[in-house]
Amino acid sequence: MSVSPTSGGEPRREAEHREVLARSFDYVIVGGGTAGCVLARRLVEGTDATVLLLEAGGSDEGVASLSDPLRWIENIGSPYAQNYFYEPSPHVAHRSILLSRGRVLGGSGSTNALIWARGNRADYDGWAEAGNAGWDYDSVLPLFKKSEDWEDGASELRGAGGPIRVERARNLHPVAAALIDAGGSYGMPYLDDVNVPHPEGVGPINMNVRAGARCGTSRAYLRPVMHDERLTVLTGAQVLSLTFSGTRCTGLEFLREGERRSVGASREVILCAGAIDTPRLLMLSGIGPAEELERLGIPVVAALPGVGQNLQEHIIVAGLCFEAKQSLMPLNNNLVGSTFHWKSRSELRVPDLMFVSVQIPYVSAELGARYPIPANTFCIAPGLVRVQSRGYVRMKTARHDGPLEIQPNLLSEQADVDALLMGLELGLDIASQPAFRELTRSWVAPTKRMSREESVAFLRQACSPYFHPVGTCAMGSGEDAVVDARLRVHGLEGLRISDASIMPTIPSAGTHAPSVMIGEFASRLLVGG
Repeated sequence: MSVSPTSGGEPRREAEHREVLARSFDYVIVGGGTAGCVLARRLVEGTDATVLLLEAGGSDEGVASLSDPLRWIENIGSPYAQNYFYEPSPHVAHRSILLSRGRVLGGSGSTNALIWARGNRADYDGWAEAGNAGWDYDSVLPLFKKSEDWEDGASELRGAGGPIRVERARNLHPVAAALIDAGGSYGMPYLDDVNVPHPEGVGPINMNVRAGARCGTSRAYLRPVMHDERLTVLTGAQVLSLTFSGTRCTGLEFLREGERRSVGASREVILCAGAIDTPRLLMLSGIGPAEELERLGIPVVAALPGVGQNLQEHIIVAGLCFEAKQSLMPLNNNLVGSTFHWKSRSELRVPDLMFVSVQIPYVSAELGARYPIPANTFCIAPGLVRVQSRGYVRMKTARHDGPLEIQPNLLSEQADVDALLMGLELGLDIASQPAFRELTRSWVAPTKRMSREESVAFLRQACSPYFHPVGTCAMGSGEDAVVDARLRVHGLEGLRISDASIMPTIPSAGTHAPSVMIGEFASRLLVGG
């Protein structure tokens, strides 16, 4: 295998890199993130193909903040993250909000909070009902199971022996335990496993950890095949554009160590660069809304109006803060430990709220300036996971590293505002349960119940992204769809997408496990099995 000097293996001389890249590979994977690592592993194991994996960031090996579950928050704004910003809007009090994406082998799966959550059966059945055959829950369940090594072993719903070790949070912190007890006294059922088909209730989170360390796709999928001679991994490789012969994608150009290089793909190029950079690369290559490409002076290869559209993001409220009566035990697990899924309105078919407990102060800068936050503060964080708001990603220039306009339109739909207002009230109801009353000295933010007008203002200042952007190259058959149900880009050959950008609607839980599943789905298409 050929590796870059920063990728954790023995470096090859630059002349040897040039020799390797002078030939064509069978498959070229753009992005060594969550799904890209899955694909590289499965292609190497299941075929005789040669594979090139290009990652813009560096290696994750030997970096404490990337492996220690307690230190994941240090990755935000670090050299291992790409710091984008969501555009201001009146719906979020004109704030520019950080969107942190992993820029390292393993992608955001190497930098995130290690929550392993599949979502609800209805999420995937909805994808299938929208015209994407083979994406219903029963069809994708075997792929979830294939990816995981569940601590309780194999069952009808869980997998064992897969690459990703999954365990419940252990030795729950008092705040995590209080959320479970408070949910129970409120009337929520206890979920011993939150990854059931219809999660509705409270319980310990599932974490992708092994022996106390992060078990992401870089470590679990990629490293076991890193030395296979048919796999070449290049870090520090920024892809600039795709190359075409007619409507067939034949390879790409990328920048590495200041030098522009080309590489061919005899079978396919597979984009795994994520919901921001996959649509950007398509547009740089002339694939996207024709009027946008023409505005930027980019020749149109394929007019696909849905590229960059349909951006969806989970919303979390960074601001329900409470001062503890006394110093709490040392932080543990991933600073969270427990969660619940609940409905903002009883008539809903599927829970739309997902709460987590947070062992440290978690508050937006605006609310932090408004409310003094004591050091001994914990939080109850309401999240909206079935969002109605939709946004977009737009290039401001034709430069590969040019500025982007990323607008998720958080809280632009009144339905989302109404649901999170109910979430705020539910959070305060949970805080009023006996388990939290025993822990709490005072309410910090807010200090008391609020009027509807006050709650709306609080929400617009407190709402933050979960860092779960999806949907910008949506799967489907309509005019706004970008890929078909087999992840092939409409109207083109030799080009597939396998990352969170293909999700037509956002799952009602974290997006890491679903992205692993998407990598497994693409692998099954290419390898079989």
